[in-house]
Amino acid sequence: MIWQFASRYFWAKKSTNAINIIAWVSVGAIAVGAGALIVILSVFNGFEGLVKSLYSSFYPSVKVAPVSGKTIRLNAVQLKHIAEVPGVAAYTAVIEEKAVLRYGDEPTIAVLKGVDSNYTRVADLQGKIVRGDFNTGDEDGYGAVLGLELEGALGVDVKHSLTPITVYVPRRSATSFTIPEEALNSGIVYPRGTFAIQQEFNSKYVITHIDFLRKLLEMGPDEMSALEVAAVPGLSEDQLKKRIVAVLGPDYKVQTRFEQNQSLYAIMETEKWVVYVILSFILVIAAFNMVGSLYMLVIEKQKDITILKAMGARNSLIMRIFLAEGLIIAGIGGGLGCGLGVVFCLLQQHFGLIKLDGQSFLVDAYPVIMYWGDFVLVLITILVIGTAASWIPARRASRELMALKAT
Repeated sequence: MIWQFASRYFWAKKSTNAINIIAWVSVGAIAVGAGALIVILSVFNGFEGLVKSLYSSFYPSVKVAPVSGKTIRLNAVQLKHIAEVPGVAAYTAVIEEKAVLRYGDEPTIAVLKGVDSNYTRVADLQGKIVRGDFNTGDEDGYGAVLGLELEGALGVDVKHSLTPITVYVPRRSATSFTIPEEALNSGIVYPRGTFAIQQEFNSKYVITHIDFLRKLLEMGPDEMSALEVAAVPGLSEDQLKKRIVAVLGPDYKVQTRFEQNQSLYAIMETEKWVVYVILSFILVIAAFNMVGSLYMLVIEKQKDITILKAMGARNSLIMRIFLAEGLIIAGIGGGLGCGLGVVFCLLQQHFGLIKLDGQSFLVDAYPVIMYWGDFVLVLITILVIGTAASWIPARRASRELMALKAT
């Protein structure tokens, strides 16, 4: 009965057209706010998914690193135990070290990352090659795969140049740096390819063979900077981390991909919630229209309220009727807004209506991903705001009979 009264009050023609107009203006304002929330949250989801896919091309599912210092030691027995851990798809030993690169006259500082033959099974860097190919070479001639910006800074032509890049790293056994020849080890690598992932990686990383860095840094055969592990599809990274910790013990720092980039993921999540709160104020503003519409409806239906109370209706029933009226306005606006948001997101996904400014090697339009949880969140927000906005007019309506008796 409550919803029947509320629905009739909403759809029925009022004595004053302004009441109908204000009610539909409220519906439209809520629809605009709901649609904007859906679109913006979906765009944030798209960028978050894009960033995660880019970082997953470089960062492993799980990384075993030293608790302190720069290197860890894992012997053949330990590596065998890790390979037997359920959920481990592959692992690769890596060595990272800052180095000075010289190609021509100007030296450049970069990070060298030495990898073994299993690296392409752990990271998807091979799929990000834009020039040349992924080739780290062997002992007959070690290769280098450079980031796009670093390639430009060095002036390297990976396709045509046969000139090697000279690499300088601090000698591990050096006791003094007064004589550069005695303090530095040097070697040469040949540029073989160029990758493009994200500026953070493109501007500072060079991928080469792990044996090249192991010799240059005077490391032992079981010594490495980290062990990178890939999880089988569908397995939680947290579960894999727990299994590896159980095998290796507390002497190693084991991190999931989220923990390797915790600050980045935290910032993205915070930005999304901040935008959600800001855009929710659009719905709050729309609620003021709804308050005005319901107040005018209460005045319009004074006689109906008096008759209902004369028939024995309690104040709570009258209050719920006008609360339901507010929820109908909010519900119609929310449904229309979600529908508009879905239509716009689908058009953006298929046709890229809104383009990104400038040139990009990755996407040329705003990425969009819709999650059902965002729709639930938006609808709950609308219902909460709609209920709050309806409360005062509904309370006024429940007390209307007392005012009429006083006259």
